[in-house]
Amino acid sequence: MRRSRATLRILFLGLIMLLGFASLIFRLWYVQIARGAEYTARIGNRSQVSVRIPAVRGEILDRNGIKLVENRASFEVDFYLPDMVRAYRESRGSLPMLSYRGRVHNMPRDLKEADVVKIVSEEVIPRLEELGVAEDYNANALQIHYRTNQEVPYSYRQDLEFDQMAIFSEKNLGLPGVNVAVKPVRWYVYGSLAAHLLGYVGMPNDLNKLADLKNFNFYEPDMEGKAQIELYLNDYLKGQPGARILQRNVKGVIEGEVNRKEPVQGNNVFLTIDARIQFFAEEALRSVGRGAAVVVNPQNGDILAMASVPSYDPNVFIPSIPSLDWKDLINDETNPLLNRAISAYAPGSTYKIPIALAGLKAGVGGRTFTCSGGVTYGDKYMKCWIADKGGSHGTLGLSDAIKYSCNAFFYQYGNAASIEQIDEVGHQLGLGQKSGIPLSGEAPGVLPGKEWLASINPRARWTSGLTANTSIGQGDVLATPLQMAMVAAAVANGGTVYYPRLVDRILAQDGTVVAQTPARVRSNLLTDAGLTAEQVEKVRRGMWKVVNEGGGTAGRARIKDFEVAGKTGTAQFTRSGVKDNHTWFISFAPYENPRYVVVTFVQGAKSGGGVSAPIAAKILEDILNMENGGETPQLAALEPAKGNFLFVESIDFGREIPAATTVGDDGEVGSASDATATAQEIQPAAQPNVRQEADERGRVKNQERKPNALQKFFNFLGGKKEKSDGGNRSQKPPPQNRR
Repeated sequence: MRRSRATLRILFLGLIMLLGFASLIFRLWYVQIARGAEYTARIGNRSQVSVRIPAVRGEILDRNGIKLVENRASFEVDFYLPDMVRAYRESRGSLPMLSYRGRVHNMPRDLKEADVVKIVSEEVIPRLEELGVAEDYNANALQIHYRTNQEVPYSYRQDLEFDQMAIFSEKNLGLPGVNVAVKPVRWYVYGSLAAHLLGYVGMPNDLNKLADLKNFNFYEPDMEGKAQIELYLNDYLKGQPGARILQRNVKGVIEGEVNRKEPVQGNNVFLTIDARIQFFAEEALRSVGRGAAVVVNPQNGDILAMASVPSYDPNVFIPSIPSLDWKDLINDETNPLLNRAISAYAPGSTYKIPIALAGLKAGVGGRTFTCSGGVTYGDKYMKCWIADKGGSHGTLGLSDAIKYSCNAFFYQYGNAASIEQIDEVGHQLGLGQKSGIPLSGEAPGVLPGKEWLASINPRARWTSGLTANTSIGQGDVLATPLQMAMVAAAVANGGTVYYPRLVDRILAQDGTVVAQTPARVRSNLLTDAGLTAEQVEKVRRGMWKVVNEGGGTAGRARIKDFEVAGKTGTAQFTRSGVKDNHTWFISFAPYENPRYVVVTFVQGAKSGGGVSAPIAAKILEDILNMENGGETPQLAALEPAKGNFLFVESIDFGREIPAATTVGDDGEVGSASDATATAQEIQPAAQPNVRQEADERGRVKNQERKPNALQKFFNFLGGKKEKSDGGNRSQKPPPQNRR
């Protein structure tokens, strides 16, 4: 009995062993035969590296298809830091480490990591020095990049010249983690032209939040819009990324590319801007140190030009702006980053045009008022500007009051209209509110009245003196050059108030229309304000007299064979106790069937008639000459306009002004209110990538080396004796291989 049990036990154990052996055979067959190809592929994939190819941004063009922003090729050297660390460990058996204070689960901790700066200094820089292509870098930034963004290659050098690229190609570096690539980068074709509209691009601020970061071994992020059109239309411009699959050998060195998916370029954006008119505006505006100009089509609200000085070159932001250049920009007291065309200032007597329309709506447009030198409100005698010259304007109607810019008339006219009517018409004209154009830094301005006053000072009471001050564009009134351009456009076209339009259409690369916004009407003064065409014509006629009749305040704006209508304005302003008047001219032309509205604004000038009006006339004259078959401007890259605080007495551009009986004085200086104008300047959003200057650990010992044979050959072809790239920190090479 015992023997039979032992036999059964042996047989049972043998059966278990047989089943186990069969299971092992089956498993080997399953792995090696049934799914052998799959597991082999998996093993092979471990030696491959996936690299994200950044998307190519769409272009930005003017209304006629002139490219304002495109892409050019940049030869760049990237460091794949994890590969460098791994290769160093494999070759040396250990890693140099450093300690730093970090956080784990939001608690401070002493942590350690590979000293990637030491690795780069020992393994990479000496080889680059041998080739004469090493460059100083910021070692601290390199270490922080390794700590926070390991998946993203560190950009060591951008914009290598062709001969430098050839050196990399000629010599097989054999350095793990060093990669040379050609990348598309942004190029602002005409330098500072339209910089305040176009904006600039840069790297994403928080790389760890990128949605597809974990899909790649190494992540080349897309450039994204940082300011203005580049920012607001980023989703249309950005395109779709591609991918590269690279083969890595057992030593960790990249041997080549085994697969590639090309990126897809983003949509092209066509602006309403006419690059030629933009060029005219910027050139004319450079005659002053600070100011703005806006050119609008009064028939549809299209912005044909928008210029601001001083200006900047957005190319210095690509791919990142050197820290010294950024400090220069933000510390410049003239503020070149500010778009003065959408900043708000006291409009002075240009505001008499909205007041004129409000009076027409209130039914007082046909009345006359007498200027005896001033008007008393309460205990304050508010003088007309002519009183300081020992005179008076006498009894005037609306058109002549506009012509002479009589303050005393508008004190009385505005009060007769009432502040309620002024606010209602101002709202219909878009004053005191943003226009909604896709630009940051736009100020809403101030449309003062009873409700506005109650919102800032509930105990204050609105008075007739405040209405009088508002009626000449001083006191608390603030408006932007763009807002005043839309006011002038409404008068020019007979009463239609348009929203300004900056983006014309967005097209896919195959020409398909992706988006297009038609002209939009904000209000109609004939239907919404109850005005008649004859009443609007009364305001138009007054603006015509300002320019074309003797005694008008803008005789310097006359153009031969081109009837211009306009209105000057000068608001007293002081900067640190020094006179710094804000001067204006709003205009349209030709008088019959107007095609252009031009508004010019200058800070630090004597008068609107002597400074702002001639600038507007120069812009209009250049446009007219081009229309009549004159020489089309040869567009060229513009250097940034430099700002200054010089006080401008007058400008004439050497123009011959068609004769008139007299050229009247600009009637706004020395207004009785003695009000000092204010301003509403909003700094636009700016989040540039700032490139830190090289620190001591990142210094390269032998940057200046004698050229090798290949360098000498390329230098000979280019007519150069020797080449060194260690100088200019902001200069960029000309565009190459545009896409």
